[in-house]
Amino acid sequence: QVQLVESGGGLVQAGESLRLSCAASGIIFSINDMAWHRQAPGKQRELVAAITSGGNTNYGDFVKGRFTISRDNAKNTVYLQMNSLKPEDTAVYYCTADIRALQYRGAYWGQGTQVTVSS
Repeated sequence: QVQLVESGGGLVQAGESLRLSCAASGIIFSINDMAWHRQAPGKQRELVAAITSGGNTNYGDFVKGRFTISRDNAKNTVYLQMNSLKPEDTAVYYCTADIRALQYRGAYWGQGTQVTVSS
């Protein structure tokens, strides 16, 4: 069974940094796009950043150069380096991946990791 497990969330002050990680495990044949989404209380879920298997990236407009997404294909892991964090970045961050696995091919989601930025 394929699982995505996020780590690295926590409580930081405005201006500080966090690095999120998300590792996919299970019988995986290939992983295409990987991405991070977030959802703040009372708001819709939104795309933070995405990366293709070839390393092409895409970011939400609000990122504005503060975040960097990367991946290690050998480890089936995607990262999100978040710098200059703001209180409005407070949200649950979810990892997603388009995975071709033994049992199913499609989108998988992690359980989410909380990021809280205090002012």
